[in-house]
Amino acid sequence: MYEYIIGKVTFISPYYIVVETNGIGYQVSVGNPYRYSGKTDQEVKIYLHQVVREDAHLLYGFTDLDEKQLFLKLISVSGIGPKSGLAIMASDDHGGLIHAIESEDAAYLTKFPGVGKKTAQQMILDLKGKLGELETSDAAVEAMAKSTQTQSNNQPLSEALEALGALGYSEKEIKRITPKLEELGAQPTDEYLRNALKFMMKR
Repeated sequence: MYEYIIGKVTFISPYYIVVETNGIGYQVSVGNPYRYSGKTDQEVKIYLHQVVREDAHLLYGFTDLDEKQLFLKLISVSGIGPKSGLAIMASDDHGGLIHAIESEDAAYLTKFPGVGKKTAQQMILDLKGKLGELETSDAAVEAMAKSTQTQSNNQPLSEALEALGALGYSEKEIKRITPKLEELGAQPTDEYLRNALKFMMKR
């Protein structure tokens, strides 16, 4: 199973892009191929989900892991296949999608291509309460950008946060304690991790 591909975008069509790496061009279906218009012949990193059928091996691509996880949640719903899942995500309004599911707004969900009332209700039934970690907002994005900048200057902290994820803590839980860790100042990775685990226990 492929996790991601790093290569150059050499071709863009309405349905897919071609990413070339090591002399091989991989056809990758993405929600909005034209988001890569300004990146032709530039190196990109695209997270992948592979679907194997009797007649084809298909690759679906995403800009980051959150986008990929949202796609995987969508295609777990009865009535939503990979093509439908990609079409739903093409609008890039992932926050609106998640909010609609959490608020049981079936009318909003039926605005997506291929989603009727029955499928919308199934999405709500299957996914409500399971997408909180992926929910974003302008404020959250801004906070994440600042946090990422801080972490990029603090390798031990970044490694500790990554270790928390590996232990099974959710992104929401990690975000909750990150400011507390940043307040501790410079520490070795193991110290950050020890303190992080203490903070996790204080709920």
